[in-house]
Amino acid sequence: MTQALYRKWRPRKWDQVVGQEHIVQTLRNAIATDRVGHAYLFAGPRGTGKTTTARLLAKAVNCLSPDLENRPCDECANCMAVNEGRFMDLMEIDAASNTSVEDVRDLRDKINFAPSEGHFKVYIIDEVHMLSTAAFNALLKTLEEPPAHAIFILATTEVHKIPATVLSRCQRHEFRRIPVMEIVATLKKLCAAEKIDADEEALILIARQATGAMRDAISLLDQLASTGEKIDLELTQQVLGTATNQTVLDLYSALQQNDSSAGLETIHRALDGGSDPRQFARQMVEYLRNLLLVKMGNDDQVDAGKEMKEMMRSQAKMQDTTVLLEWIRLFNQTITDTRTSWQPSLALEMALVQAVAAPTVSNSVPVVVRSNRAAVQTPPVAAPQTHTAPKEPVAKETAPQQVQKTVEAKPAEVETPTETVAPLAELNLSVQKLQENWGSIRAEVKRVSPQTEALLNSTKSLQIKEGYLVIGYSSEILKSKMDTADNLSLTQDAILKVLGVKVPVKCSVVGAKAGGVTGDMGVDADGIVGAALNLGGKLVHRE
Repeated sequence: MTQALYRKWRPRKWDQVVGQEHIVQTLRNAIATDRVGHAYLFAGPRGTGKTTTARLLAKAVNCLSPDLENRPCDECANCMAVNEGRFMDLMEIDAASNTSVEDVRDLRDKINFAPSEGHFKVYIIDEVHMLSTAAFNALLKTLEEPPAHAIFILATTEVHKIPATVLSRCQRHEFRRIPVMEIVATLKKLCAAEKIDADEEALILIARQATGAMRDAISLLDQLASTGEKIDLELTQQVLGTATNQTVLDLYSALQQNDSSAGLETIHRALDGGSDPRQFARQMVEYLRNLLLVKMGNDDQVDAGKEMKEMMRSQAKMQDTTVLLEWIRLFNQTITDTRTSWQPSLALEMALVQAVAAPTVSNSVPVVVRSNRAAVQTPPVAAPQTHTAPKEPVAKETAPQQVQKTVEAKPAEVETPTETVAPLAELNLSVQKLQENWGSIRAEVKRVSPQTEALLNSTKSLQIKEGYLVIGYSSEILKSKMDTADNLSLTQDAILKVLGVKVPVKCSVVGAKAGGVTGDMGVDADGIVGAALNLGGKLVHRE
């Protein structure tokens, strides 16, 4: 029987381990200085080298080479015995099938016997998080005070399930996902040694499909090599069930144009061509994530060619960040939904329709206009002062002087405007245009401060209240970041430039009550009527 490539090409020396230099260097130094610990915990994703590194450590501590820095030498009798799986003092235990306290007690009874071949008895417990609570408790004392000849190496993919009492008794090492290009470089060496004819584009696709796991990448290459054909991009896509890059671009184009018909046709064409629905969803998430990275200015983190990056930059400029985030959320959810759906294409179709129906930039910010009849009927008022406005509601017969007090509420940090504030009637007309011009206003702000534009992008609601444009946020953190003199002044200037209206701006925090029922009805949430509505009342008649 032919040996699997991932077993045949398992690293035998430290310099053959890929992508885990931070761990390898630490362990090599420990061996060279004869300071090996009694218990280690290797944590990280599958296929990143945890068990391989554990075996290398077991080889190194039992290697017969006189040069400590050269261990494991991979030439002495003990090293060869470990490679061939016949070293008596190396015990590998699968915690998934040995979970009971009796199994741990049996191990604890045998650990006191001296090594038969090497210097140390090494116990590798794989998937240690599968042990029961009683088993962990039985292991604690042995981990804390093991015999001088015993070394424990625990490996897990779910470190959060390990009890804190166990973690505190081990030296913990975190294994990372291996970068795509490092996987590709390893696959090239393997192909050259095994005389496998493979294109670089195919190897890159294999590496991406492996999601940082070297073992998965080698297994996929082994699977493709079994076809007996040259491993090119077309064959790789066919075997792995991935869609072509053009199909992903076609679906994104349909999203941009809000064309659900073209999008559904693209999805069905991909699935009819043999693409796996979950894999297609992964590809869409990856592409949308790359666009988001490009938009955030992190081009160097995107693994793509020069021409592809230029196209991504162009597409990223045309798309809003909030829309990209929503699309990523929808298609990422599809990856898990396709597992339980009776119709393979249903989850993708639903994600597409929801993405097309998602609000665009111009209508993503709900605008609530709150008017005061007495204030609307008043003539232009003088520039507002900085003293606090009274909280009593303004009656219909309020005098102009009292109306002025209502308009005067303003944050102390905002510079008092020197020009006359436009009448509220004029502001109401401008607010009607605010929603359709919000993108232009943000664009004006972005020229001066991209950070302020990003805060405006997170706006929850816009209101006209007591003579001010009130920008509502969903949290105090966002509100406090926006509520500075520079940000408010910059927003005020942008509104003036786009709409020709000078209006003072301030910020507030809006919750379910402030922006919900009462906000939609135009009722002041702070008033008696607003409080009654939020407590479950109904508005029967309002003049």
